[in-house]
Amino acid sequence: MTRTVLVTGVSRHIGARVASALAADPGIDRVIGVDTVPPATADGVATLGRTEFVRVDLRSPDIARVIGAADIDTVVHMSLVTAPSRSAGRSSMKEHNVIGTMQLLAACQRSPTVRRVVVRSTTAVYGSSPHAPAVFTEDAEPAEVASSGYAKDATEVEAYVRGFSRRRPDVTVSTLRFVNFMGPGVDSPLTRYFTQPVVPAVFGFDPRLQFVHEDDGVEVLRRMALEDHPGTYNVTGDGVMLLSQCVRRSGRPTVRVPSAAFRVLGEVARGLGRVDFSPEQIALMSYGRAVDADRLCAELDWRPKFTTATAFDDFLHSRGLFAGAPLSVIDLLGNVGTLWGGGGKR
Repeated sequence: MTRTVLVTGVSRHIGARVASALAADPGIDRVIGVDTVPPATADGVATLGRTEFVRVDLRSPDIARVIGAADIDTVVHMSLVTAPSRSAGRSSMKEHNVIGTMQLLAACQRSPTVRRVVVRSTTAVYGSSPHAPAVFTEDAEPAEVASSGYAKDATEVEAYVRGFSRRRPDVTVSTLRFVNFMGPGVDSPLTRYFTQPVVPAVFGFDPRLQFVHEDDGVEVLRRMALEDHPGTYNVTGDGVMLLSQCVRRSGRPTVRVPSAAFRVLGEVARGLGRVDFSPEQIALMSYGRAVDADRLCAELDWRPKFTTATAFDDFLHSRGLFAGAPLSVIDLLGNVGTLWGGGGKR
C-alpha cells in the first residue's frame, strides 16, 4: 500500500497537479513535493493541497536525505525539463535532467523503503524521421538516435532507469512515454507555437501529431503511483491530427516556409521568449510521429476521456482560439489514412 510519496518537479503545472491529486487521496499518509522553487498560480497562491513542499535541487545530495528522513515508499519523477530557459541555457537543462535523475536514482537505490518508482518520459525518444514506422509501439527501435536536446536527455534518463531496475529488482519501475500535453493549464513550446499570430509550417510537409489531455495524463500518473504496473508505456489520446487540421481549427493564418527558414524563425521566436524550435521540434513539425497506447489501456483497463482532437479543442477553447469548425468527413478519412499510411510528407 502506498503511504508516503515523493513527487519531483512540483513547480510546474503537471507536477503540481499530480502531487495535489495524490494528496487528496485519504489512503496516502504524506505527499512530499520537491523542486528548486515552489509552485504557484497566477495570483501567487500555492496549488499543492496538503502536499509538503521541500526546496531541493536534484543535483545535490540533499535528495537522499529527504528520501531517508521521510521513509519514502513511492517516487514519481516529473522533473524533466523540456526546453532550456533563456537564463540558464542548454547545459543547465542537461545537468538538471540527466545528473538530477542519476542522483535521484542513486538515492532510491540506497533506500530500504522505496518500492515503486514512476518516471515521466517522452515519445520524443522514438525520434521523427521519413523512415519511421507509421505507429511506434513500446518495443520499436527509434527512427534515429537522438543527438541533442530533450530527446537525448530522455534517452539517457531511460537508460539509467533501466540500470536502476536491474540493480533493484524488488522495486516496481514504470516508465511513461507521453506525447505532448494539451489542456487549459499547459504552457509548452507546442502550445506557444499554436498561439502565435501567424503559425509557420515547413513547406511540403503536413505532420501527424498526437496529444494527451492534462486530466488524462494526471490520472495515469496517479494510478501508476498507487498500483504496481512495471514496464514502459506510451501515453496518448486516441487518434491523430494533421498539423494543417490543428491550424485550421485554431483559426490562425499559416505561412509555409523552407525548413531552414523555419529554424531561423524559431531562433527569433525563442529570443522573444515565445517558442523554442529545438532540432527535435523541427523534425516533429516536418515528419510527425504517432504511437500506440494499447499496452497502457490494457494494463490499466482504462481509456483516456479525451481524444487527441478533443484535447486540442479544449486547449483552443481555453485560449479563445477555437474557430468552431469541427473535423469534416474528409478530415476524418484523411486522419485514418495518415495514421496507417505512415510518413508526414505531402
